[in-house]
Order: sequence, then structure tokens, then C-alpha cells
Amino acid sequence: MAASISLNTNPMIPIFVAFLLVFASSVSPALSLPALVSDSGSRLLANQTFRPSKEVLRLRRANAYLKKINKPAVKTIQSPDGDVIHCVLSHLQPAFDHPELKGKKPLDPPERPRSNETRETVAESYQLWTDSGESCPEGTVPIRRTTVKDVLRASSVNRFGRKLRRHVRRDSTGSGHEHAVVFVNGDQYFGAKASINVWSPKVTSEYEFSLSQIWLISGSFGNDLNTIEAGWQVSPDLYGDGYPRFFTYWTTDAYQATGCYNLLCSGFVQTNNKIAIGAAISPRSSYNGRQFDIGLTVWKDPKHGNWWLEYGSGLLVGYWPAFLFSHLRSHASMVQFGGEIVNSRSAGYHTSTQMGSGHFADEGFGKASYFRNLQVVDWDNNLLPLANLHLLADHPSCYNIRQGRNNVWGTYFYYGGPGRNVRCP
Repeated sequence: MAASISLNTNPMIPIFVAFLLVFASSVSPALSLPALVSDSGSRLLANQTFRPSKEVLRLRRANAYLKKINKPAVKTIQSPDGDVIHCVLSHLQPAFDHPELKGKKPLDPPERPRSNETRETVAESYQLWTDSGESCPEGTVPIRRTTVKDVLRASSVNRFGRKLRRHVRRDSTGSGHEHAVVFVNGDQYFGAKASINVWSPKVTSEYEFSLSQIWLISGSFGNDLNTIEAGWQVSPDLYGDGYPRFFTYWTTDAYQATGCYNLLCSGFVQTNNKIAIGAAISPRSSYNGRQFDIGLTVWKDPKHGNWWLEYGSGLLVGYWPAFLFSHLRSHASMVQFGGEIVNSRSAGYHTSTQMGSGHFADEGFGKASYFRNLQVVDWDNNLLPLANLHLLADHPSCYNIRQGRNNVWGTYFYYGGPGRNVRCP
């Protein structure tokens, strides 16, 4: 659901503080298939007497993974952007391949966090695949079909759908990942909420991405790092196009072997038949034109301890089961909001991949991208404004950030930039 916003605000200039978070794309292990089948179902190996080449073996593994992840559909919907949406019975979705969930069903909705604010009235416009008027039946969940091309774009079949493994640092200097974010730490956090402005930033290399998201983080910044992440991203490597897409991510070991994007492994349990994780968001904001944002809330269910995700005003997407995590089984120790890009320097200089709208924070409403109504959830399931907020723009000549507060938007910030320019060589 996208909210159309029309408002002028005057941001304040913040202080910059250092921190981190790394990101990039990759997938879970797959088995070998005795026969090789393409997306269309045609046989790919005419002669199996020769020893398969590396490419053929990789294709076999890709097809084995697809057989595991693309569940049988009771209905198929063709999206205008080329996506195929499968309506899969709720209890057959990938999450229920997990040993802890086998034979179980999705949980009932939890108690939502309490807020003193009145709920906003927003224009409900979800994703491109719903524009035709088609929908998934009750008792099913919409899942974007993953193709052979999707898997083979990854550096390896094993890393498809996962972020790049690397040493996680408290700052992002030299990692290729650049941020413009605000964060809070030093307390126990049980959730976070924000409305995130949606744009279509230009990504100049298929191995780069641009995202805007909420992070809930716990553990040390070593191999025990736990994160829950949700927002929108443009990732040609993962999706094969330049559309901004709604996504989720999780890990419990600093992106090493656990977790994945969306529903590309067993983990997140989807409970909603109206939102497809990984599908393109529509409509999007335009420069000096109408502005659209998506409201996201992540919070820990006080009764069962699972982390739930809400999209817009009241649309429960699903939950991350508590057993997936170690540190996040109890609470988060840091919450972060903002943008991130990958700078691969593939041409020998800084990338022109855009963050947010592709314009600096100083340009303000209708030009720069924003987050508004930033809140956290406390131990008693109350939504509270942020205290002791820190700001970080680790490459401010390329992407910057400006924070402010008013009675309509609460705590908010503008962020982003064009990447390469005369001050960002």
C-alpha cells in the first residue's frame, strides 16, 4: 500500500556518527537433479554419456533449487512487469520445509503495538501484480516465481538469495557498502516503525543495488550478528530489472550460512494473501510530483516471541519465528533506518548508482527521499518516539542525510544522493 503525501517540512542539520552494516546479494544449497529442465519444462540434456561441464552442473543445481523453492500453485497471476505470481497454499510455503515448522500452520495475528497517534487515512495501492484486479484466494499466499535466469545471475547457486559473506564491521569504510542512516542503541528494543518514501533510483551495475530499509540488530558485530530487515530495494542481480521491490531479510550468523531474502529459504512465515514479498511497488514518487510511501512496522509478539511484519495500516504480512534467532530471540540492541548502496567501482571510479531519489537531502520534500514517523517499540508493546538518535553518512559528498522533527511527521529525515559527482570522484 502506498500513501500519497503532500506536505512541506524544514529539516535540521544533524551531527554525524560512525557505525556500519553490510549488504549484497547471493542462496541456499541445492541438490543435483538427474534430469535437467528449463523454465518452460523442456529437456536440456540431449546426451548424458559425456561428463557434464561446470555450466551444466550449475544448471542442474539451479533447477534442483527451483524445484524446492517454487511450490505448486492453485492459481497463477501474470503481472504487468513480467513477474509470475503463484498462489500457494499457506501450509506449503517454503517456511514449512523447516524441521521446526513441518506439519504446522501459520499463527493467528498477535496484539499490535499501542500508539497515542491516530491512524492515518491512506490511499491503498499495493503492487503492480494487483493492478489487473486479480488476487490470491483465501488460504493461499502470493509468491513471486523464481526463474533459472534469476538463480544463474548470482555468483554461485549456493549464494543466490543471500547477502555477501564478509567480516562485519562497525564502520563501512572500504567495504563497498555506503550508508546514509539514523540509528539508536544502548537500550532494549522490541520493534520499529517508519513510513518510507518510494522511488526508482538508477543502479548502474547489475552487481550493485540501492535500498531503503529498517534494520533490527542484536549480538556483537562478529559471527553472531542477528538482523531482521525490511524495506524496498532496486537489485538487478536479484530480480533482473530496475523496479523498486518490497523485500525482507534475516540472518543469525552475520550473513554466513543462515537467512535469505524474501521467501527464498525456510524462515519467514507469510500469512497474507494480498502482498507478494519481492514484487514491485506501485505507484512510485516522482521529482517535483506526487510522493508515495509505504508504512512498515516490525515488532515482537509479547505472547509467542515471534517478530511480526505489518505493511501499511493494518496489513499483516507474516512473521519471523523466534527460534530462527539467538540474540534476537529476546530483543534488539540497535535499530537503524535509512539507505544503502553498493559501490563496486567497476569503471575505476565511484559508482553513479543513486540512493533514495538520487538527490541530496538538502533539496527537501518532493525532491529528496524521506523516512517519517520513526518510532520504536518498548518492552510493554508501546510505540515510542526515538531518543538519543545518531546519524551517519559515511560518504557525505556522494550521499547525505538531514534529520528533523515536527508535529505531523514526528521524527523524520531526508537522505540520499546521486553518487558520482564533482565532489564524489
